[in-house]
Amino acid sequence: MARIFGIEIPSEKRIEASLRYIYGIGATTASRILDHAGIDPNIRAGQLTEDQLVRIGSVIQSEGIIIEGDLRREKQAQLKRLTSINCYRGLRHKRGLPVRGQRTRTNSRTRKGKRRTVGVKK
Repeated sequence: MARIFGIEIPSEKRIEASLRYIYGIGATTASRILDHAGIDPNIRAGQLTEDQLVRIGSVIQSEGIIIEGDLRREKQAQLKRLTSINCYRGLRHKRGLPVRGQRTRTNSRTRKGKRRTVGVKK
């Protein structure tokens, strides 16, 4: 398996698809990285030379693409900021409800979890 920034990417897949295994790199970013590095996107990740892997790593650094742990920390900090200033989005995150205006009366089971029936006692 090829390693880029300490992350193992699958060697039997095309490099364009393998780069997506790195958190923070999607389809568009992967193709842009390969264009800048001058690498054929159809080559298998296991067939890359050490020089090509170094070029991919240097392009990621020079483009300023935030990946893996740094990106996760940045997203956590943004959520923490929203909850600390008690804005609407922060409160929705804190309560585990949909953040972007979706209805909650009938849907949003993914955020709310399993149904809990609330009955009326006599």
